[in-house]
Amino acid sequence: MAKERLVVIGADAAGMSAAAQAKRLNKDLDVIAFEKGPHTSYSA
Repeated sequence: MAKERLVVIGADAAGMSAAAQAKRLNKDLDVIAFEKGPHTSYSA
């Protein structure tokens, strides 16, 4: 069975908050985030 994945487009505060919440709900979830800018938010 394939592992579930979440792709987040935009690694700003909102994107990282959504990724963190999804990971809290499903510890086995693979999360990948894409950001076009040079900075990623670590505030989540």
